[in-house]
Amino acid sequence: MTTVTAVIRAYNEGAHLGRLLHGLRHQTRPVDEIVVVDSGSSDDTVQIAEDHGCRVVNIAKEDFTFGRSLNYGCEAAKGELLLIVSAHVYPVYDTYVQHMVAPFDESETAIAYGRQIGDERTKFSESRIMMKWFPEESIHSQGHPFSNNANAIIRKDIWSRLRYDERLTGLEDLDLAKRALELGLRMDYVAEAPVVHVHEETWSTIRNRYRREAIAYKKIMREEQFTAPEAIVLAGANIASDYWHAWRHGQLLTNLSEIPKFRVAQFLGAVEGFRTSPTVSQSLLRRFYYPTDMARPALREVAGQQIEYDV
Repeated sequence: MTTVTAVIRAYNEGAHLGRLLHGLRHQTRPVDEIVVVDSGSSDDTVQIAEDHGCRVVNIAKEDFTFGRSLNYGCEAAKGELLLIVSAHVYPVYDTYVQHMVAPFDESETAIAYGRQIGDERTKFSESRIMMKWFPEESIHSQGHPFSNNANAIIRKDIWSRLRYDERLTGLEDLDLAKRALELGLRMDYVAEAPVVHVHEETWSTIRNRYRREAIAYKKIMREEQFTAPEAIVLAGANIASDYWHAWRHGQLLTNLSEIPKFRVAQFLGAVEGFRTSPTVSQSLLRRFYYPTDMARPALREVAGQQIEYDV
């Protein structure tokens, strides 16, 4: 049977890591090992990882990028398949790993990524984004490079061949997927393997996230442009759409101010990112990676038992 290593990037994830590890330990098809890449946590992240039998790999803060930390973890992994998950996600079902590895029964599959949903902590507009990015139906042999390393899996030999770009400020998953598709390799989307992605971010952190991802996107997709007038139009359209859906679901009043705040942070960050040079300063990188500020959609029935969490 193919061996699987879970690779988890973590920084001060003591509030979330235990839940993810609990979920991974309660699978019909368990992973063979877990590697946690820690980038200087000051809480009990490392202790939690070690208590659960994980192998901890350390990366210094000054060396951290998303791509570099993943390369550290993938290099240390012994599995033939690398299950890449964020420390602040957790699987919904006990068949999660089973569904994530299923596409690799076909040898031409190089990468797959799974569904993400929010919970009661998720901002309404972000839950709408997740529903768009991660639909309820799986995609066999996806023709575009969108992927997301909060919930993804890659063959180790493909990672060794391509590796994640350590210079990017984000979107290292999209970049590697783009290069894999250009080589004629296959990528799948697995809707039957949902994780809850916990995002508890301030408005400045949201803006920060979209800014660094825009910088990376501009570098990956060199022909793409994004202007302030486009951002204004898109922000307005998304705010109107979010208001409409919030009203339909009886959540308008509780999200009246949150929706425009999120969309303004999202599109303002994107415009700033497209205006920023791809060669960013160390101080800006520290702000991106180590910020000082630190209605769940319905789930389709799948074959599997929902995991009970008390951690």
